[in-house]
Amino acid sequence: MPNPAPRKESTIHDLASRLRRLPPSCGPVRLVGVDGHAGSGKSTFAGQLARALGGAPVLRLDDIASHDELFEWTGRLLTQVIEPLSRGESARYGLYDWHTRRFGPPRALPPAPVILIEGVGAGRRALRPHLAALLWMELPYEESWTRGQQRDGEEQREFWAGWVTAERRHFAEDPSRPFADLLVRQLETGYEVLPGPAKTVGPDHTLTHGDGPSAVC
Repeated sequence: MPNPAPRKESTIHDLASRLRRLPPSCGPVRLVGVDGHAGSGKSTFAGQLARALGGAPVLRLDDIASHDELFEWTGRLLTQVIEPLSRGESARYGLYDWHTRRFGPPRALPPAPVILIEGVGAGRRALRPHLAALLWMELPYEESWTRGQQRDGEEQREFWAGWVTAERRHFAEDPSRPFADLLVRQLETGYEVLPGPAKTVGPDHTLTHGDGPSAVC
């Protein structure tokens, strides 16, 4: 009798186990960046990984960025989030509303064993020193942007035109993928996790659905 198909959650739970074993990178927190092109599936993956981590907080960079600061939010993130967490204190940051174009009341982000930072630019050079690991969603920009535009519909066409230009400029000046510890590929069912270009997080082998937990470092 053939072996039963592995559970789709297995890779994410194996990855969660590996991330928990990393040393803290920002005060008591293991900050894990989830970067990739817009439309590459970062939000969905980060949500599943957060659940596998037992409800780890997810800081979404869409809440930090704004129409006027698509990528010029580094100072606010460092001041409002990174610095307090590095002291073991709760961070507080305002959430941007993309419909009203205003920041709302501050949201508290207490220290946790693992906190995910998800969004385009999560692996930028100013943040990398504070990350325990950087994950890159391995999907070409053409496919990512097509998926994103189909998701957002015609009403966001003008925004996407400006976004594509801004994202191209950002990654040309401050690329993330070359520094990724792990590459994440979405499969028809589940995900595949591969060693990243940084090659700093463990043995050079593929973590697939049938693999058991193995230390990241």
